[in-house]
Amino acid sequence: MASEKPLVAVTCTAPVNIAVIKYWGKRDEDLILPINSSLSVTLHQDQLKTTTTAAISKDFTEDRIWLNGREEDVGQPRLQACLREIRRLARKRRSAGDEDPLPLSLSYKVHIASVNNFPTAAGLASSAAGYACLAYALARLYGVESDLSEVARRGSGSACRSLYGGFVEWQMGERADGKDSIARQVAPESHWPELRVLILVVSAEKKLMGSTAGMQTSVETSSLLRFRAESVVPARMAEMTRCVQERDFQGFGQLTMKDSNQFHATCLDTFPPISYLSDTSRRIVQLVHCFNAHHGQTKVAYTFDAGPNAVVFALDDTVPEFVAAVRQCFPPESNGDKFLKGLPVRPVPLSDELKAALDVDPTPGGVKYIIATQVGPGPQILDDRQAHLLGPDGLPKPAA
Repeated sequence: MASEKPLVAVTCTAPVNIAVIKYWGKRDEDLILPINSSLSVTLHQDQLKTTTTAAISKDFTEDRIWLNGREEDVGQPRLQACLREIRRLARKRRSAGDEDPLPLSLSYKVHIASVNNFPTAAGLASSAAGYACLAYALARLYGVESDLSEVARRGSGSACRSLYGGFVEWQMGERADGKDSIARQVAPESHWPELRVLILVVSAEKKLMGSTAGMQTSVETSSLLRFRAESVVPARMAEMTRCVQERDFQGFGQLTMKDSNQFHATCLDTFPPISYLSDTSRRIVQLVHCFNAHHGQTKVAYTFDAGPNAVVFALDDTVPEFVAAVRQCFPPESNGDKFLKGLPVRPVPLSDELKAALDVDPTPGGVKYIIATQVGPGPQILDDRQAHLLGPDGLPKPAA
């Protein structure tokens, strides 16, 4: 009896990605096909990651899922689409007669547990990391080796971009069945070692209007969005790819800011209008432009997704001074030591000239904290059994 494995489990981690050319709007709701291509930067998992364990056993009576320790509804359409897609690929592989190392019945039920090391739904792209991680873990479990873009995409569109490290493009594709709507790496994580990413967390509250509802309203009502998708994005994709390949920070930074601003303009052009930025977000925009004007060049660049948190790109030699500028404009409320998380940043004093140039009234506590990170790799398998989030009984292990 002991020789029979009661359960087979796989654990992996996956990264968050931040789009610098934004995805907003679907041409197919069900297959999650976008109206334009997008390009993103994969963030390092040392700072932000989702960890997922997927397990199958003949003893499980139903599919079940736990997120951050709480059991969630396994019947959500997107989760079901993901499971259906991976099981379809596994069946296809089997009927192709490939050698099968895992003689697991595809009728067995799966248990999934997933945890984020950052706040969920706070505008930190948790669904992208989550579905990329799920697709990757399930593929390992079922022995699927084909491209996982479609599996991840059915969960969350931007999740297909989290399947790779470095700089990633999601090609919108032309086909109605979406087979050519896939992610591919533009440059690996080692390509631009000086690039740094600062996440300025403005609020960790759940947002008023989620991305799914927001983008559909935009598709239905914004003529600006259609113009963006058809007439602006294609040239921007080419230009952004060039900036990344040539490590041209000035070009990269300016285009990143312009594309973020245009995305938020399409949100305002939506009817009724959607606003994801807060007063603090707008102050950060002003701070970045002041900082760059003072230096006479683009040294830092912001981008905002469907939420108020700012993601700021800079080269490593600019980071200490910019962090000092953020502290000046948004004096930390009491948690001075906890204000900066992630990669260490050496403290530097602000020059009087820059202080004078930062023409903003200080807003204490406007920025809750900063996560300093860098470009990172794609999903990773954790081989250590201790890493599994599910115990031998297929239920979540109690939190240590």
